[in-house]
Amino acid sequence: MSHRISLQPGDHQFDVADDQTLLEAALGAGLLLPHSCRDGACGACKGKVLEGRVDYGRHADGALTAAERAEGYALFCCAKPLTDLVVQARNVSRADDIPVKKLPSRVQKLQRLAEDVMLIDLKLPASENFQFRAGQYIDILLADGARRSFSIANAPHDAGHLELHVRRIDGGRFTGHVFETMKEKEILRFEGPLGSFWLREDSSRPIVMVAGGTGFAPIKGLIEHVLHTGLQRSITLYWGARERPGLYLDALARSWEASLPGFRYIPVLSDEKPDSAWSGRRGLVHQAVLDDFDDLSGHEIYACGAPAMIDAARSSFCSRRGLAADAFFADAFTFAQPTN
Repeated sequence: MSHRISLQPGDHQFDVADDQTLLEAALGAGLLLPHSCRDGACGACKGKVLEGRVDYGRHADGALTAAERAEGYALFCCAKPLTDLVVQARNVSRADDIPVKKLPSRVQKLQRLAEDVMLIDLKLPASENFQFRAGQYIDILLADGARRSFSIANAPHDAGHLELHVRRIDGGRFTGHVFETMKEKEILRFEGPLGSFWLREDSSRPIVMVAGGTGFAPIKGLIEHVLHTGLQRSITLYWGARERPGLYLDALARSWEASLPGFRYIPVLSDEKPDSAWSGRRGLVHQAVLDDFDDLSGHEIYACGAPAMIDAARSSFCSRRGLAADAFFADAFTFAQPTN
């Protein structure tokens, strides 16, 4: 059985099967809704159910609170229809302008950026014009049909290849392969581009970027896009890690202060030993933003990292610093559970 969905703005109409989420069906109908993690963790796909009922599915409490559910909100990556629906998203665009493709790629470089972070550089087929927006991600397609999502760390003007930053996960099947047995010239298949984590260039508001660990990858793509296009925006980047090696491209981030007017870089370490030579900021990365900004009401936030960091940043920035909910753009990294 399927249900008819009316999507606002634009009065788009499409059908959703009982076992489909609203996001899956919308994407299948060629409609691009704001989304990122597709796992109920980041809140990017939050929209309002104006008419009808849904099964809300499993999601992080911070991504959709009980109060928001009471007001009619749902996460479209988790919600499935129980009736015909009228729903409202923050914005709706056609997905036709940048098509999602399944392509082969060749590993042309492997570079250990830290003990637990590997850079994979993928060469794209010369016959394919692969388009993406800075900040989006791809899914690596494994032989058994499983997927692993990784953000694109380079900007689209340099689109003959894709740069990925892969953190090793204990027991992780794919990341174990990356660090132990992957060789250059290996072929990987992927699907993309995916997600709606990209820079809103029609705004002039100052930007605060918050990265946790390898959440730096899409932020790097955004900054390189800004450098390439000459976009004039005030940007402050906070990059949080547990210890100093976690800032695996620290020198690159520092170099942007000299090459990008209005850019500031603030590294933050949460678990660095008290007696180390580190003289920079300490603590949680979102708290560093709270310490520096009394008012975020005129800003945009671009945050990428673990769901707990995204939840803490969204909640505190909106409730304590006046950030508008529609000015918080996030990509939450979730990890597949290890399998035997």
